[in-house]
Amino acid sequence: MTPRIPTLDIRRFDTDREAFVAELGAAYREWGFAGINGHGIAQAQIDGAYDVFKAFFALPEDVKKRYHVAGGGGARGYTAFGVETAKGAKHFDLKEFWHIGREIPDDSKYREVMPPNLWPTEVPGFREHGYGLYQTLDALGSKVLSALALHIGLPENYFVDKTDYGNSILRPIHYPPITSDDIPNERAGAHEDINLITLLVGASAAGLEVKSRDGEWVPFTSDADTIVVNIGDMLQRLTNHVYPSTTHRVTNPPGEQARKPRYSVPFFLHPNPDFVIDVLPSTVTADNPSRYPEAITAQGYLEERLREIKLK
Repeated sequence: MTPRIPTLDIRRFDTDREAFVAELGAAYREWGFAGINGHGIAQAQIDGAYDVFKAFFALPEDVKKRYHVAGGGGARGYTAFGVETAKGAKHFDLKEFWHIGREIPDDSKYREVMPPNLWPTEVPGFREHGYGLYQTLDALGSKVLSALALHIGLPENYFVDKTDYGNSILRPIHYPPITSDDIPNERAGAHEDINLITLLVGASAAGLEVKSRDGEWVPFTSDADTIVVNIGDMLQRLTNHVYPSTTHRVTNPPGEQARKPRYSVPFFLHPNPDFVIDVLPSTVTADNPSRYPEAITAQGYLEERLREIKLK
């Protein structure tokens, strides 16, 4: 029997905190993944965002490419099909995507590494729906981080001032229909995420698989009201692998299912660019000595990884 990745009701953080934190922490220690429901995000908000994202991806190629930022590493705007390649992979992913970042003032000390957003004028409501979903997932992610902080003996608000100007990204993705059965590429090759945590809202089809500790690929197709939340490499490093950043992929569906497009919208929650990722002393033990003697800033780590996945 295939093991199941747990799904938990986040309302219990307010009503049954101690047990919820213990269960959530245990899920992440084992899987690096969990489902979150009871989050209160209206299905209408998710549907509205998906509608504008689909409308953008349906635009002609030459229109979409006007929103590509040359030399920007895909940080904002449009990245075309066939660019991003999973770290160490031979073949590019079968996807195109858009990036929405945090809105900050032009005089912010982070402006140099957090450029202004682009908004496609061809799609009415894109900014309203896109940035609305960004803010909603940012708030939910902060709540998950509060629970994870408590689980490893940190104050509940530990992450608040470390992510309030986080270089977080909302990434609407379009996986076009696959027209050939013998291609070596996958929709998204096996990879780990770069950031602190990722929140995946409303994937429109099956395909997400998570690699278990014993090397088995476990499908994680969640219910419509469940947001999949997983640990990224930055949090793995910060917690000295107490919270593992688990390898996952998006497989190509069989037969006629492959002829249909797939859409998904992950939110990559990042720390502030100048946050120093240094192993938390509380996560270092005799059985788990520090794996990272040198600290690195969040921005330095991000740039290193973007080069590895061919976005820079």
